[in-house]
Amino acid sequence: MTNHTNSSERTNTPATRKCATIEIHHKLLEESEQYRNARIEIESMTNEYFNSLRLEAERAVVKIPVVVHVVWNTDEQNISDEQIHSQIDVLNRDFRATNPDITNVPSAFKNFVSDAKIEFFLATKDPNGNQTTGITRTHTTEQSFSADDNSVKSESTGGINAWPTDKYLNLWVCKLSGGVLGYAQFPGGPSETDGVVITYTAFGTTGTATEPFHLGRTSTHEIGHWFNLFHIWGDDNGACTGSDRVADTPNQGDHNFGKPKFPNISCNNGPDGDMFMNYMDYVDDDTMVMFTKDQVDRMDACLAGPRSSFLKS
Repeated sequence: MTNHTNSSERTNTPATRKCATIEIHHKLLEESEQYRNARIEIESMTNEYFNSLRLEAERAVVKIPVVVHVVWNTDEQNISDEQIHSQIDVLNRDFRATNPDITNVPSAFKNFVSDAKIEFFLATKDPNGNQTTGITRTHTTEQSFSADDNSVKSESTGGINAWPTDKYLNLWVCKLSGGVLGYAQFPGGPSETDGVVITYTAFGTTGTATEPFHLGRTSTHEIGHWFNLFHIWGDDNGACTGSDRVADTPNQGDHNFGKPKFPNISCNNGPDGDMFMNYMDYVDDDTMVMFTKDQVDRMDACLAGPRSSFLKS
């Protein structure tokens, strides 16, 4: 298995973050009445959860079994086991707030930092109960996959079918086209496409992982969506009227790219400005370092509701 670190194949790695989760969300809302109804129900349940005395009993750490489906066309895309393990390590630090760069959170926001009490491990049993490494490898004739929420997730279109999505977090790693780094499906969507897709140059911290998306944070961001978190700016194209449905993230004009300097003010949110160092913004991997308490509460509500099967796994 080869990882050519200077490969010309990777020269078209995007310079700025682009996630297709919201496009997929809107497409599903348009096409599926079932999804529209599920989303209304999930948000109403989330609000109920926020308003209840949910915090009286602190929940134990939830451990999520993961299967990584590597779908490759060239040798370079067939990323190593080591690269996959490096991604799981990142998730376990980021979701437990033990990532060393959490010290970069400005003092104005330090009190908002929260441990999500979620950990991830590569599955040790496959759907038939057999031993597994939690990694599948599929050679494909497709040179790349679009963010259509379908093709890489189906054998019939050159990808591989999901393992049962109520028991495993399915991560597909492939070459994504259109400058997209990754995308997720919000809770409430079709089970056969439930999971997260990441382009192979933005996965893990070694091998093909390419700056500025070389620290595994694309997966942290997308799994945030999988746990029902929205983008921190509320996807309103800078109108200052959108919301990420989380109270402790400042109202923010639009996405931030690259490495902003604190304070970065928009929507009259001074003196502290945008919480651009949040995992749900669009900054570079080395700049996103935190989830907030209310974001963690949203994840808790998701685990109590649409993703409750993982509490039993």
